[in-house]
Amino acid sequence: MLNLLRPFSFLPAILIMYAIFTMSGQPGETSAALSYKVSYKIVEMKSRLAGDYKDEYQLAYEAELIHPKVRKLAHMTEYFCLAIAVSFPFYVYGLRGIPLMLVAGVICVGFAGLDEYHQSFVAGRGPSKRDVAIDSIGIFFGILAVRIFCWIFLLLIPKKKKRGK
Repeated sequence: MLNLLRPFSFLPAILIMYAIFTMSGQPGETSAALSYKVSYKIVEMKSRLAGDYKDEYQLAYEAELIHPKVRKLAHMTEYFCLAIAVSFPFYVYGLRGIPLMLVAGVICVGFAGLDEYHQSFVAGRGPSKRDVAIDSIGIFFGILAVRIFCWIFLLLIPKKKKRGK
């Protein structure tokens, strides 16, 4: 039964890939407007928490300043999540160390490259090697997070004693 469920362990990765592919299919204006909204909400929340309640022009100005960083952070975050979703099943099924980093890394970076190529067919968007590099940072930390989490988890599980000793 467990062997029948193994292929489904990659379902979260496939769903994340679908979400990334769908977001990359948005026209440039739509994508920029969505990330700008997030940027605006961030500066608005910061203003409220600080108690300085800036007007909408000041908030818009600050949102414009952080907008490029928010977009790049979104890239890293989505690929961080993808790397976790790809790496974790491989780790659980015995792929560890450098081989895990290579296999999961190639899958995720390959997908990032294909996604950037996909954007070359979308209005107002284009492929960017820089975005693949930014995605790769998220991928690296996602794989590293899985390795650290699993290493700590394995340390906490008591080792089984061999029979006869």
